[in-house]
Amino acid sequence: MKRLVPGLFLCSLLASTAALAQEEEVSYGRGQGWSVLAGDTVGASRNTLVAQLGWPGVSVGLLHGGTPRFDIGGKFTFNWGQEGLVEIVEPGIKLQAWMRLMLARTSQVSLALTFQPGPLFYFHDGSTEVGMALPVALVAGIPVGSAIMLNLGLDVPFHVYFGTGGGPVFPLLVGGGLEYFLDRGLQVNFNVRMGPSIIPDSGRRGRNDAYFTLESLLGVAWRF
Repeated sequence: MKRLVPGLFLCSLLASTAALAQEEEVSYGRGQGWSVLAGDTVGASRNTLVAQLGWPGVSVGLLHGGTPRFDIGGKFTFNWGQEGLVEIVEPGIKLQAWMRLMLARTSQVSLALTFQPGPLFYFHDGSTEVGMALPVALVAGIPVGSAIMLNLGLDVPFHVYFGTGGGPVFPLLVGGGLEYFLDRGLQVNFNVRMGPSIIPDSGRRGRNDAYFTLESLLGVAWRF
């Protein structure tokens, strides 16, 4: 009987530890435990295919969970609105890396930083405008039950054009969105951001220009 006591104690301790671990996992559950738009990552060693359509264009991307807190991948975009400017309808393409870092997480909210650098090309009047996109964003994710993840974000999709007439553009966009999980590996999503894009004074105009910028996209994401 004396020999059984340590064994029973060890079994109880292991069971308690497992229960606490499971409880922690549940308490930190959000949506289905992953995200492509909010603060959570897609999960270590998991891959996720993402497609979005709307204004200013259509994109297809792939994310890989490098660690539980960091995703890395790439994205191809075809735009018919030049970087979201509602006044400029011009075709263009972007080839970007895609990085997402989860900064913090609680049971109520998660916070992430994203960075998507890459070249961009816009075609108009028989010429090609070449530039570099260096967008950064800060996003918060708020789980609503097990099926919905809301997000609130501040985006700075900075980009610069090279050559004559080029220069930097400083958009400042705010907005929100949601992800609805159809099951543990498939979701549909909607995201909207809006605000001004500021083009600094080049020295010739004598003033800065600001243009209304909109991003409104419907999408789907499949984790495998």
